Amino acid sequence: MKEKKILWVDDEIELLRSHIIFLSEKGFEVDTVTNGEDAVSSVREKEYDLIFLDEMMAGMGGLATLSQIKDINPNIPVVMITKNEEESLMDEAIGGRIIDYLTKPVNPSQVLLVCKKILEGKKISGQYAAKDYLQDFNQISHAFLNDMDFEEWKDIYLKLVSWDVELDSHPEVDLRQTLNDQKKEGNKEFSKFVERNYKGWLNSLGDAYTPTLSPEIVPKYVIPHLHDSNSSVFFFVIDCLRYDQWLIMENHLRDLFRIEKEFYYAILPTATPYARNSLFSGLFPSEIEKHYPDLWSSGDDDEKSMNKYEKELLQKLLERKRIKLRNELKYIKIIDPEVGRNFEQNILSYQNTHLTAVVVNFLDMIAHGRSDSDLLKEIAPDEPAYRSLTNTWFTHSSLLGSLKALAKIKNAKIVITTDHGSIRSLRGAKVLGDREASVNLRFKFGRNLKVDEKHAIYIKNAEEYKLPKRGVTINYIIAKEDFYFVYPTDYHKYLTYYKDTFQHGGISMEEMILPVITMEPK
Repeated sequence: MKEKKILWVDDEIELLRSHIIFLSEKGFEVDTVTNGEDAVSSVREKEYDLIFLDEMMAGMGGLATLSQIKDINPNIPVVMITKNEEESLMDEAIGGRIIDYLTKPVNPSQVLLVCKKILEGKKISGQYAAKDYLQDFNQISHAFLNDMDFEEWKDIYLKLVSWDVELDSHPEVDLRQTLNDQKKEGNKEFSKFVERNYKGWLNSLGDAYTPTLSPEIVPKYVIPHLHDSNSSVFFFVIDCLRYDQWLIMENHLRDLFRIEKEFYYAILPTATPYARNSLFSGLFPSEIEKHYPDLWSSGDDDEKSMNKYEKELLQKLLERKRIKLRNELKYIKIIDPEVGRNFEQNILSYQNTHLTAVVVNFLDMIAHGRSDSDLLKEIAPDEPAYRSLTNTWFTHSSLLGSLKALAKIKNAKIVITTDHGSIRSLRGAKVLGDREASVNLRFKFGRNLKVDEKHAIYIKNAEEYKLPKRGVTINYIIAKEDFYFVYPTDYHKYLTYYKDTFQHGGISMEEMILPVITMEPK
């Protein structure tokens, strides 16, 4: 690796000769000048990786020199050296015009630390990240061999997500494939865990050995805030939000809110018509069909036919729990930018509403849109890019604008969650069945469905999984790990078409282990 080049600007440079020799011995190439004019000329003639700049110099002072250097190369890092630790210098550093400052007299270790931090910081932190991940890799791999409970699986997933996001900051660390392979192995074991335990969970809600499931979210996290008759509760359901995407969004909210995080497990299938209706109703799908048949369509499992009655289901849940709101429940579904902007512009009109429920569909639209758009696949070819796309959307979204406005309402209580996540589907599983079977890629119901049991759970008795029966001969299949279903007809065409798309409905940590965020304005 070539030597990093440093320019040191000081009108008493001879007094710093020992420092310069010290840096040279550490592998840095150091040029010196004694005034601002020469510094500007040097920057025009050569490329430097770092500049040490004395603030108080005869002739052109440090700040004037800094201004001219930044005109030539605005990206070059400059460390100001000063006799006084003045607040204005701190402001310069915070404002980004200087990257750091040192107070005279400087010692060699201070100078070396600054050089390493600025010039080698990313490399060093990447090396430590790699070392730390490889330690965790062994612990996580060993954990897969144990009989873990739902809490331990959650902890493993959070650790994997943490490393996923951490490695985004260190693209030079060649461990992404290792992590992806470990997540794949994790989902293989997680699918076995869910297959063994899921039916037992359905019949033991609230038990210490059962995770919180979709029907429990409103009673557990929303209704307690409604007991305060003066509060204004905002319940956001962001369709298809994964925990890694939430971490990206949380970066924009930490300064505005006190944030608490808990986690729950989505019901199966992890698809909007089932999981979100369960979320709003406080019931399992078979219970919704039984108690409110007029609110459960028997049509295709799509957004329009199956999720028309979320407000009504939430209202009935509140009635069953004997919650009397001080005014009418408000429900908003943000399905396009215009609806979002309208909600943002009118957000303060909801500040006296006891409960406002908001469904945000944009992330689900990105996931589905990426399947059909070569442009979106180009923009977000992998998981890090998918998180980056989430960040771009959220940064400029009406949702962030709305949350910023809510941060000014002191009695606001905000609960944010999702109905399911998504997984990058990379392997096809061949399915046999009649042409009337549902079209979903990660779960299906229909007559005589057949699939390799290594790739999916086969559900013959829907009632055992608290799913709508639909008919005596109807069975369900739910994909495990990162598989997606493909029919034999035009098999290779659709295998290729849907490979590497983000899907939901099946069993994976990304789809099932979901955050519940509670926020209050600071």
